Amino acid sequence: MTAPALYRHLFGPGPTNPYPEATAALGLPLLGHLDPEFIARMDRVNAGLRTLWGTQNERTMPLSATGSAGMEAAFVNTLQDGDVAVIAVNGLFGERMCDVAARCGAEVVRVDHDYGTPVDTQRVLEAHPNPTVIAAVHAETSTGVRSDLSAIGANKGEALLIMDAVTSIGGMKVEADAWGVDVAYAGTQKCIGVAPGLAPFTFSDRAFERRVEKPQSWYLDLGLLGGYASSASGGKRAYHHTAPVAMVASLEAGIDRILGEGLEKVQSRHEQAGASLQAGLQEMGLELFAAEGHRLPQLTSVRVPEGVDSASVRSFLLQEYNLEIGAGVGQFADSVWRIGLMGPNANPASVALILTALKDALSRA
Repeated sequence: MTAPALYRHLFGPGPTNPYPEATAALGLPLLGHLDPEFIARMDRVNAGLRTLWGTQNERTMPLSATGSAGMEAAFVNTLQDGDVAVIAVNGLFGERMCDVAARCGAEVVRVDHDYGTPVDTQRVLEAHPNPTVIAAVHAETSTGVRSDLSAIGANKGEALLIMDAVTSIGGMKVEADAWGVDVAYAGTQKCIGVAPGLAPFTFSDRAFERRVEKPQSWYLDLGLLGGYASSASGGKRAYHHTAPVAMVASLEAGIDRILGEGLEKVQSRHEQAGASLQAGLQEMGLELFAAEGHRLPQLTSVRVPEGVDSASVRSFLLQEYNLEIGAGVGQFADSVWRIGLMGPNANPASVALILTALKDALSRA
């Protein structure tokens, strides 16, 4: 017997509750992955993603996997044995970039930062005289910090710039072309407001010309994927894999929802919700974790008060309010909470619910 559906308020670092339109689209009649109607849908999705990315890149598409596969695709298509990768590390996902790049055989030059602080442009640019790639996280999910990557893009020289925008795309300004970004990846389950399962991806002509011809991953080979997922190959679409057609339909609905509201209005909604939440948390006497002036509105990191058990509070919120917030990561697993207001959850009602529930939890703690 199927258990009754339970609605969770997903206010953690992701996934978020999806837009209703994205959920409804999962129930549309299924199409074949080479059906002309599905190919037309994929073209519309690619065009919508170009708007979200702020790019004209032809090779812009949803990869048939989660955001972590987007990270892997970025590196396996640009790095091989002996290449140099300068990677800014200011959180968990910068750490993960280093791991993936090393598995490609690259010489990894780490530029470490304290967790909770933004990327230091000058240190990154001075880390190596001639790297193959420079990589950094735009919105670090593990710490709630935003970093300005435009100065890196403007001064990268011959290097390719790889950007992780998993937590930023769809919720804050992303301008891949204007910032000089060559390769970028994201996930659907955060500000785009769609269930996890696809990795929005963009790959510039400059990056494609310098790509690894035979990357270690067949599945994530951009030379092969471009002929199926986009028209960038200039010819007839070629079979590569069976795409998750229902997820692509859901992504189309999510993008339509965002663009229908207006991308700038959606970004403003996220900004206002985050500012309201952060002000409310500080009024409660809580201390924010991320550096002031560099805090993400869509993902707030807050220090757990002294003497309060982090796991017990999160368990209480889940049981009593059906409300999920996230723990910190690494050394901050028990001392930081991460609270997300993404997609449809970026609204005043969500802020009020979180503050009310957290006050109740802390009063009992």
